[in-house]
Amino acid sequence: MKAMIFAAGLGTRLKPLTDSIPKALAPVAGHTLLYHVLMRLRDSGIDEFVINVHHFADKVIDYVHGTPELAAMNIKFSDERDLLRNTGGGIRYARPLLGGDHFLIHNVDIISDLDIGWFESEIRPNAMSTLLVSQRKTQRYFLFDENMRLQGWTNLATGAVKTPFRNLDPSRCHMGAFAGIHLPSHTIFEAFDAIDATPAAYPLYDESGTIIPGSQDVLGQCFSVVDFYLRAAAKYPIYGKEPSHLTLIDAGKPETLSQAETFLSGDR
Repeated sequence: MKAMIFAAGLGTRLKPLTDSIPKALAPVAGHTLLYHVLMRLRDSGIDEFVINVHHFADKVIDYVHGTPELAAMNIKFSDERDLLRNTGGGIRYARPLLGGDHFLIHNVDIISDLDIGWFESEIRPNAMSTLLVSQRKTQRYFLFDENMRLQGWTNLATGAVKTPFRNLDPSRCHMGAFAGIHLPSHTIFEAFDAIDATPAAYPLYDESGTIIPGSQDVLGQCFSVVDFYLRAAAKYPIYGKEPSHLTLIDAGKPETLSQAETFLSGDR
């Protein structure tokens, strides 16, 4: 199986560190975020990698080529120096590099003890994508039905809802916080094209059942994978999977980068 690592972002939450280096090269536990993610995925049996690059792209590429353990791995780069395409657009742009029935998507700032083999084994045959979720405390949650099929999204702080189902009752849904790790099938590329062919057929509704402005536009080159999943969910099966135990750290902030340092130092 291949894995794509999102490493193109601007890393604004880690400023001023990311004024001079990309987030992927943030130092933690003697190495970098990118190093730890790549090595954990390699040790899980993944042997082909795609890394998208934009912010300080040359530094990421030079780091990989100059680090013996990484230089020995099968790594290709999806070069977005011309345009930062966001998460959904990044997957779409990397299509020529992503082969096989399924591939893993992993944010570079996510540090976890996820059993990748277990996660892959939980894919349902009809799933367009499988999303890793947890019960970590946050304000934003995916909404799932009793079969863990994606129904929508909510922001608990504002009460905002996004859903492809006009009459969705969020109170009847199971909430799961997205972990920044997911397993799409190649059907995802069919869905990208389907939405752009008839974008008005894939609206999103808010908490009052009103169509959200812009949610019937074409995806184009730059779009969020979260909003894409929400628009596609009415017609394509997208499931959440919540492990019974998961340590997961979003290391894209100074305070959580120190947590990742502690976790990874104890793991060595």
